[in-house]
Amino acid sequence: MSKIEIGEILLLEGEDGQDQEIEVLGTLDVDGAEYAVAGLVEEIKRETDEDMEIFFFRVDDEGELHEIESDEEFQKVASVLENNLKHDH
Repeated sequence: MSKIEIGEILLLEGEDGQDQEIEVLGTLDVDGAEYAVAGLVEEIKRETDEDMEIFFFRVDDEGELHEIESDEEFQKVASVLENNLKHDH
């Protein structure tokens, strides 16, 4: 079983077919499932006050990332992240 590490750089195929580098910013446990939170390396390096696009991926037992396919699952993960961020500040 491979573990996803914070700071790990991965390749994500964009909608245009071009690979983009993403960096794992953190992981979350939601209802017993592990999720990775990632951002585009290009946006992370910019260091601006603008909002950054983030991505959520479900992590399977082998450490493989899978896209979240339902809006309900996405909202659940986003809500947990938002609550965690509120409690961290």
